[in-house]
Amino acid sequence: MASDAISKGDIVWLEYDGWTVNPNGTQTLFDTTHEEVAKKEGKLDEKKAYQEVPVVVGHGRLFAGLDEALLGAKVGDSKEITIPSEKGAGARDPRLVELKTEREFLRQEINPELGMEVSIGGRRGTVTAVAAGRVRMDFNNPLAGRTLKYTFKVVRKATTPEERVRALIDLGYGLAEQFTIDIKGDQADIRLPDISKTDEKWFVSKFRVVADLRELTNLRVIRFLEEYEKKAEPKTAEAPPKAARPSEEAAVKKAGEKAVAPAEEKPKARKATRKPAKAKEAPSAKPKEEKSPEEL
Repeated sequence: MASDAISKGDIVWLEYDGWTVNPNGTQTLFDTTHEEVAKKEGKLDEKKAYQEVPVVVGHGRLFAGLDEALLGAKVGDSKEITIPSEKGAGARDPRLVELKTEREFLRQEINPELGMEVSIGGRRGTVTAVAAGRVRMDFNNPLAGRTLKYTFKVVRKATTPEERVRALIDLGYGLAEQFTIDIKGDQADIRLPDISKTDEKWFVSKFRVVADLRELTNLRVIRFLEEYEKKAEPKTAEAPPKAARPSEEAAVKKAGEKAVAPAEEKPKARKATRKPAKAKEAPSAKPKEEKSPEEL
């Protein structure tokens, strides 16, 4: 494996385990890229993908102690470091511990419980106590005031413009492997996958991704492309014509003969058959009775 030294501005992929060092000397896992380690420590998150992650070196995006340890490290080497709180998440600030009413949480349909991490009033914090309708929130970083221990390995380094773009998409949004990237000179066309076209998370993350691409690449023009294609409906195969039966053939033949009858031949006009009206019979007059000569 290559052993290139890491310098400021590099984007590298890390495998790591992060621990807090307790006052009694024990250690508590707070983050890892290894699924087997998370299982062993009872910290497995079913929704998390345990894999190497990209990081930007020397730009203040990591704890200062980890940033310093990465500078000068080599790809493929494993290291273990201990970071004091001042070079980690910093000291705890007691002013960031506040009391809230339980009603504020219930309005957001949150049932506060000890140890729960929630967002309230636009800030994210940890519930440290719940009693008598009051909730104590600690808005300090959960690692503030703690000594940290890291074991890490630099797996690889981004060496091409496309690798840097893909790494920054992964950092800002994720699903980088599903984006299609075409870079020509100082311009990049980035085609969105179908899942991102209606994803609210992408609408928010896009601005952060663009800011990173402007700061950490030499791209002058960045275009995000959305393509919608109407799928053609499958054609149904036509059934072959059925063989005509003998009786059907005769009917077809007869119909054909009628179709080719001479056009000038017209049916003979029918003669009027109206019968003359019968003459009305005059009412029969009864013969007058003749009188006999004697009566005369």
